[in-house]
Amino acid sequence: MNAFDFSPLLRTAIGFDRLFRQLDLARGSEAANGYPPYNIEKTGEDTYVLTMAVAGFGPDDLEVTTRENTLTIAGKASQSDEGRRFLHRGIAGRAFERRFVLADHIVVKGARLENGLLHIELERIVPEALKPRRIPIQAGAAPRHDRTAPAAEEAAAPQAKAA
Repeated sequence: MNAFDFSPLLRTAIGFDRLFRQLDLARGSEAANGYPPYNIEKTGEDTYVLTMAVAGFGPDDLEVTTRENTLTIAGKASQSDEGRRFLHRGIAGRAFERRFVLADHIVVKGARLENGLLHIELERIVPEALKPRRIPIQAGAAPRHDRTAPAAEEAAAPQAKAA
């Protein structure tokens, strides 16, 4: 029997605590070659930071959008290479688009570009109605409701008045 490594399928899922809850169906060729590299860090019980290396891109060259449960980060190349001669080109400046599937109730809290790294802050905000609720348990016997007692008292009342 072959052992399968499914971890590459989950690299673009953020906020999922269980394996195979959803798969990223929007993986493109750019995602397959690993450009641009990124980290996903769990910073708290319900908070995450996605850090993406985007050297050479400015805030106007990047676009971060969310639609349904998909976070899309796109970068457009702004510099022209015309008239430039590279002896070695190690910094990729090509356009890219990365998509990440977000778990239910994950919201993007903000994004900042710092030292060539794009940091996107994410948080899981579960509505109160969906959170588990603890039901208190009372000790002792439950009050007993005897439906025949009031009827017996009413029947005895007219007889006491007649006497």
